[in-house]
Amino acid sequence: MTVTNSLAIRLSILISLLILAGNVSANNFATKESQWFKNLYRYALFANAAYMSKSEIEKTLRSSGYKLTKHGMLPGYGVGYYLATNDKLKQQIIAIRGTSNIENAMVDVAFNLLPNKHTGIKLHQGFALAADLIYNSIKNDLIKNYKINTTGHSLGGATALILAMYIDTDGLRSGKVVTFGQPKVTNITGSRKYNHLDVTRVVMPKDMVPLVPPLDPMDITSMDIYWHSGTEVLLQKSNTYSLLSGIDSMMRATDFLNEMISEKHLQQHYMSLYIKSLSLKIRNPQRIPYKNSFNINSLFGQ
Repeated sequence: MTVTNSLAIRLSILISLLILAGNVSANNFATKESQWFKNLYRYALFANAAYMSKSEIEKTLRSSGYKLTKHGMLPGYGVGYYLATNDKLKQQIIAIRGTSNIENAMVDVAFNLLPNKHTGIKLHQGFALAADLIYNSIKNDLIKNYKINTTGHSLGGATALILAMYIDTDGLRSGKVVTFGQPKVTNITGSRKYNHLDVTRVVMPKDMVPLVPPLDPMDITSMDIYWHSGTEVLLQKSNTYSLLSGIDSMMRATDFLNEMISEKHLQQHYMSLYIKSLSLKIRNPQRIPYKNSFNINSLFGQ
């Protein structure tokens, strides 16, 4: 074998190894994405279980190794909730159901932000009241050294986020906050104070609840406007999705300024549609870019 042939073989082997390493890296990334969506799907089932009967909740929890610790309904609110515990994982989860009337949800979210004693920030009055009642009901059942996760749909998602703030403020271990179709709960200052929380907001493109109160681009410099927390997972068609946060997430509302609420928007808020859309992204999720139709730079003459 000549030196030239030997070198060529070595180069061929090296190139093959590099290609293989690249494929392994890509496969690992795809596996992590799939696992992430599998986990989001699991949280969606937890959130959906809050709409069910006690026996149905227990059945859903058993499949994930959790046991029902507490289950209740806020009198006069129609908001159900439960606390579940997994001693093997040393974790607990609080799930809160939303409202069955999306039109009420759109109206309720328009209340003014008011100072909240527990957190020291401004919060939506109605959501904070629901969080107060639930927290007072379950706080003696929260285990200090366990990670406490929260989840919920619609108004339940908003309440879940505030509960995570309470848990964090009281020195307990706040875990993941995963919400579905969640409306806004605080302003820019409040969002920044709890920026360290692990918040994932799952939304559908035409679900208007996460976008209200609508953002007026002219108010973008105000510190007292409603503002979202965490990372927004926008569930696009089939197996595609987009990730947004901060101003990009907030400016999505400008795409709906001239739209009226229709059956299309009502359907996009259903928890069943969230579950279906997530199930399509478990095997081969594909991230795609999202571009707002409104150019924020136009406000500043750029």
